[in-house]
Amino acid sequence: MHQYLKSIGFGNIRDKKQLIQIIRDVEESYTGHQLVTQDEVTDLCEFDKEYGEGIGIKVCGDMDIDEQFDYRYYAPYFTGSGVTSYANVSVERRIDREAYVGICEDTKVGINLVFYLQNMMEYLRERQIGGRSIKYSSVTLSGLCNEGTILLPVRKSKEQEREQQEEVHNRMLLLSAARTGDPQAIESLTLDDMDTYSKVSKRLISEDVFTIVDTYIMPYGIECDRYSIMGEILEYRLTRNEITREDICIMKLDVNGLLFDVCVPKREVMGEPAVGRRFKGNVWLQGKINF
Repeated sequence: MHQYLKSIGFGNIRDKKQLIQIIRDVEESYTGHQLVTQDEVTDLCEFDKEYGEGIGIKVCGDMDIDEQFDYRYYAPYFTGSGVTSYANVSVERRIDREAYVGICEDTKVGINLVFYLQNMMEYLRERQIGGRSIKYSSVTLSGLCNEGTILLPVRKSKEQEREQQEEVHNRMLLLSAARTGDPQAIESLTLDDMDTYSKVSKRLISEDVFTIVDTYIMPYGIECDRYSIMGEILEYRLTRNEITREDICIMKLDVNGLLFDVCVPKREVMGEPAVGRRFKGNVWLQGKINF
């Protein structure tokens, strides 16, 4: 059973029999259906069904020439909004099944973000048409989260906000230069990191870490596309799973300058979400490449 079914309101599924019923429901009364040719007798087939605004389940398998469907795997999904990044993206196939992950090299976070590719079928069609030279415009990320905590914002003056924005901008320029092999940029980043570590160590003696750190994103666990995040809530709304009638919180977050949506069951959120406050949780990062 997929760990993040709970994120889209299916936390009440307790056994395999209930799960099979949900998978059959997706296959029989799907919202979308896509096919991509694999060979002369088999197509890769994907069914998806929405169970609320932007939330649903995808079922993937093989379809033969007699239209017999052979189930492979399923995955919950949450479709984000807007554009998260215009940075370069590379795509790799998972070794265990016909699924793909994207790697986004955005300088805002300083690390390569790995995400589960939502529009796999569209990517495969583009690859069949254009080969390896696929052109795309941007990436829209989203996160599935099982539980989280609401934190109050850090109080800052206008001057502090301006200085912070300048520091972030300068760091992005240094990171871009360091990626090209600029030795001065690499040295500056190393000295900045040492200086930051020294300042944080002194402040931690008398302050809590969440009054020092506004937002963060860092790898969580052993799965490459799972992250621990904390971000400022820019937008907040509720949707509902049509089957289970469970309320789902959808929040647009600012995480280290990246804007993306996160969905989490309302009953699993500790605190009251509101614009300006912060959300902290562990997410399964998904993404859609905009071709």
